[in-house]
Amino acid sequence: MIAFTDIVGMDLAKQALMLLAVDPSLGGVVIPSAVGSGKSTLARAFSGILPEGTPFVELPLNVTEDRLIGGVDLEATLASGVRVVQHGVLSKAHGGVLYVDSLSLLDSSAVSHIMDAMSRGEVLVEREGLSEVHPANFMLVGTYDPSDGEVRMGLLDRIGIIVPFTAQNDFRARKKIVNTVLGKRDAEDTQDELNMLKGLIQAAREQLPHVSITSEQVQALIQTALSLGVEGNRSDIFTVRAALASAALAQRSDVEEDDMKLAIKIVLIPRATRMPEREAEEMPPQEEPPPPEEPEAEDEEAPADTPDSDAESDEEQKDTPDMIEELMMDAIETELPDNILNISLASKKKAKSGSRGEALNNRRGRFVRAQPGEMRSGKVALIPTLISAAPWQETRRRDKKMAGRPKTALIISKDDVKIKRFRDKSGTLFIFMVDASGSMALNRMRQAKGAVSSLLQNAYVHRDQVSLISFRGKQAQVLLPPSQSVDRAKRELDVLPTGGGTPLASALYLGWETAKQARTKGISQIMFVLITDGRGNIGLQAAFDPDAVKPSKEDLEKEIEALSGSICADGIAAIVVDTQMNYLSRGEAPKLAQKLGGRYFYLPNAKAEQIVEAALSF
Repeated sequence: MIAFTDIVGMDLAKQALMLLAVDPSLGGVVIPSAVGSGKSTLARAFSGILPEGTPFVELPLNVTEDRLIGGVDLEATLASGVRVVQHGVLSKAHGGVLYVDSLSLLDSSAVSHIMDAMSRGEVLVEREGLSEVHPANFMLVGTYDPSDGEVRMGLLDRIGIIVPFTAQNDFRARKKIVNTVLGKRDAEDTQDELNMLKGLIQAAREQLPHVSITSEQVQALIQTALSLGVEGNRSDIFTVRAALASAALAQRSDVEEDDMKLAIKIVLIPRATRMPEREAEEMPPQEEPPPPEEPEAEDEEAPADTPDSDAESDEEQKDTPDMIEELMMDAIETELPDNILNISLASKKKAKSGSRGEALNNRRGRFVRAQPGEMRSGKVALIPTLISAAPWQETRRRDKKMAGRPKTALIISKDDVKIKRFRDKSGTLFIFMVDASGSMALNRMRQAKGAVSSLLQNAYVHRDQVSLISFRGKQAQVLLPPSQSVDRAKRELDVLPTGGGTPLASALYLGWETAKQARTKGISQIMFVLITDGRGNIGLQAAFDPDAVKPSKEDLEKEIEALSGSICADGIAAIVVDTQMNYLSRGEAPKLAQKLGGRYFYLPNAKAEQIVEAALSF
């Protein structure tokens, strides 16, 4: 087994587990990560840095209820003639660690028992003729692959730390991992390192009761939680405890800014549901309240309506915004949870019954009504057509033009023809517009490849389609017309060149034309996903005339504004994903999102899954 100190990388996960070892009241650590990232190896190695005799119990996924919470040991009872009570897995983990691999796949009944035990600190065993209480105060360490599903929110609420895990993709780090697994280390050196780490944790446990945190720091952490949209009070308590444990681990008696940043990163950021720094920019300026009226002379000695405690609270709130902003600016560099975009987009209109929406067409689906039309434009609704023609038969027979026809013949005119209208589950067309210019092109390509591939995998179920537009140099180019072909999309992305100018106006125009063509084919729901920093520097005319004069900055802005207004007026939804770094951004992407009437997301180091979730949840 690989020792805790031998594991390469995963520094944040290691730090989180060490904080849990210092303060078990943090409840536990959850590490979500893809298969093969080493999360299970790290979790099992955690037992090596705990004090001697600390239980480390691994919970199998197929555990039965009797095995989980305990009960009567029938075999021992029959052999001895005296009832023998068997302790379950939860009580065996008392005072130690309960480890669950593939936590998201654990049976819901088992999850409920774990939640109850974590809340009570004990297990209630109620069986035939048996009623006992077994202590079960343990730390829960869980690992899982997010692609297998999510963990119940009730359980995550009881666990203090959720590590925003990032797989190791650096060549040197991966080479070191291989050498560590295949090579041999001196067992004595490894044990010395583990003993040193154990001593550090023991010293931190002794230091923890002596660590103090100021009321301003506590308020800053709570305000950060509110700004990030973190729900529940447990998260506030866990954040403070994590900051205290971090200070204790560093053998400090006071919490410092680094401790608060770490607490925000591993407790609040994974639970975030919104991006406060950008939402604050989008909020309209508030009008200044009118100045209070001067109190009359006879009321000067009267007690104030607002208690002193409220005044103090207002004064405290004025003292902390700078601290909060600084904390979030540094801590926000970590990756955000996948569900943040789902929650941010919750206000978007959804179809009834959770469907992806329905649309009328003339070809397929459920027949809902008949309407006038030409026979070649769809399927004839026979009964409605006959009903429409019936009242006019006598009149038409007396017409000179109808003379000589058999009386039994049914005379139907073009105005009588009714065409069937069907209601079908409408797919969505996602038009990806990928900025392939500049130094960040490779990063954008990686995001686009993952996002488009993931969307195509869902396309068959929801009848979605994906189109890919790249813009670089003088003009935009449709790399992939609306399609469900996974192979074709990947081929186009693999050979996509990068570099040159940013013809943003050309991309918007081409996307608009693609959307209009798609609507003629019955696709009513269309979404633009723009992966760009919003800095267009090539005019639309350059797409048609390579020798066109470069327009001024003002003309470029007017051009983009006019195109955005037309796109918005056509009811096309839009998401603007800004991959520009914070310190380089001038706010072009937020302005573009506003012009399109769409949603803006600032996602440094954005993952493809986040973009997909944002698009699928509109």
